[in-house]
Amino acid sequence: MSMKLPFFKNKQEETSAHTDLENIPNHVAIIMDGNGRWAKKRALPRIAGHKEGVNSVIKIVREACKFNVKILTLYAFSTENWKRPKPEVEFLMKLPKEFLHIYLPELMEKNVRIETIGDFDALPEHTKEAVQYAKNKTADNNGLILNFALNYGSRYEIMQAIKQILSDVDTNKINVDKLDESSFSNYLYTKDFCDPDLLIRTSGEQRLSNFLLWQLAYTEFWFTDVLWPDFNEEIFQQALRDYQQRKRRYGGL
Repeated sequence: MSMKLPFFKNKQEETSAHTDLENIPNHVAIIMDGNGRWAKKRALPRIAGHKEGVNSVIKIVREACKFNVKILTLYAFSTENWKRPKPEVEFLMKLPKEFLHIYLPELMEKNVRIETIGDFDALPEHTKEAVQYAKNKTADNNGLILNFALNYGSRYEIMQAIKQILSDVDTNKINVDKLDESSFSNYLYTKDFCDPDLLIRTSGEQRLSNFLLWQLAYTEFWFTDVLWPDFNEEIFQQALRDYQQRKRRYGGL
């Protein structure tokens, strides 16, 4: 007999019509999964699923602004995604430019600030130029932080942090005896952000896929069968409502 965990929600489950503005997570992270399967179900090429997934991004950005979420981190491209077929990777590298070309004016209007985490320098020039332009353009905005994880891998991030710490110890910039969790966090891509309060993963998968392994230590997880291109405002609100019912004890009582 199969049993679904309480944080796993089916697409068909009914949702209430009201989401309270109290106890909204400050930082929501999303693993946007299922674009390829969405396309396959419709006998379309995988890139059609990625393109449709962009529509879900802007929908959820609008909802995050509406509910005063402070940070929205989206897992857009992992360090492992380079293993995919070259045409698919090339298409994915063009999506940030297409998204920003269409929606940057709206993001400016909504006071959204764009940030990235990941090995930014290893991205293609056209991708870096488009994203950096948007980061510069929105740098003075103080609303929602829309944080794209681009060429991101958590194990790589942690290893880079360890190497930098060793270098700083060698040059007496830090004392190893005073190194703690807080100071270690300052060596991560996310040093300027609070840890996620809520992680959402779409498409029915229940794994972290090398995403924010350190930062998700006490995050609330929420999984759904819904494929990312079908993820909408109502489902996002359901995740927020379920989060509001959680009791976060951080190991205490």
